[in-house]
Amino acid sequence: MQAKPLISNLERQEQLLNFVQQNQRATVVQISERFSVSLATVRRDLEALAERGEIERFHGGAKAVRQAPPEAPVIQRGVEQDEEKRRIGRAAAELVNEGESVFLGSGTTVLEVARHLRQRRNLTVITNSLLVINTLADLPHIMLVALGGVLRHREMSMIGHMTEQGLAEVNAHKIIMGIHALDVEYGLTNDYLPETMTDRAILARSGEVIVVADHTKCGRISTASVAPITAMKKLVTDSQTSPDFVSALREKGIEVLVV
Repeated sequence: MQAKPLISNLERQEQLLNFVQQNQRATVVQISERFSVSLATVRRDLEALAERGEIERFHGGAKAVRQAPPEAPVIQRGVEQDEEKRRIGRAAAELVNEGESVFLGSGTTVLEVARHLRQRRNLTVITNSLLVINTLADLPHIMLVALGGVLRHREMSMIGHMTEQGLAEVNAHKIIMGIHALDVEYGLTNDYLPETMTDRAILARSGEVIVVADHTKCGRISTASVAPITAMKKLVTDSQTSPDFVSALREKGIEVLVV
């Protein structure tokens, strides 16, 4: 009988990865039986795949990672999950008290927060978003602080070292920002590497961090790590977000508002 050709560790791990992705989740025993390898080998392969962010481990097995798809330009995203974003924006705006200073980041969900702040009095709004600036620029009862920098056209926002220098000069009671993807284990992640350092500079400012994200962003992972999930104090999301995801955040001490 002809012996089976040996395969490399990487080839075997690729086969294991395909198996997990096709089935969404698999136990160590199932993988061992499927590929006729020892339980110890399966565990080592799964650990290697998990370290590369290609799967997510759980006790006794692994499950497929939900990669966040690339985002369309901000102007095109305005109609996506528009009702959910309006509810999230309204709820997040209610967390801001008159007399406070608030940082508003970029993105369509944060823009909804800005729209619901238009009737507030005695607010200071700091932002790197041109869309937020345009939304609030005609209101004399809101002090608007616009941060300069390099324009990211897809988001209509300012990023880079000039933006980060400007951030170092200001403080806010609350920081309200969107994010491309968030996962309990992998934290806050982004799909655009040059923006990551600006996101980190935003999170480094003093103030309560409130992330606004609809269900399509939750339980997802993107390319660049921004911060651990505990960097945010509160998440405002919609009712389609997985209850398991919400529970996992609350177990970590993060307040979750589901609207």
